[in-house]
Amino acid sequence: MKTPYPDLPDSRIAYIRQVPLDALPDEIRAQLPGVVEVYGIHTEEGECLALAKNRKMAFVLARQHDLAPVSAH
Repeated sequence: MKTPYPDLPDSRIAYIRQVPLDALPDEIRAQLPGVVEVYGIHTEEGECLALAKNRKMAFVLARQHDLAPVSAH
């Protein structure tokens, strides 16, 4: 996607946002004992690619997969 905003990266963008635990399937929540917040790495279309236990790790994971992470609220 080409945007008219010059400050956005040319590479693929990943949107990082907090995901409510109660929005996750039971089998995923069962794998996260004691976790109080989870961050999702999402495509431009909103598809969740991965979950991370904290915001910093979500940004690291996105960058490791050649994505340009940005915060989404």
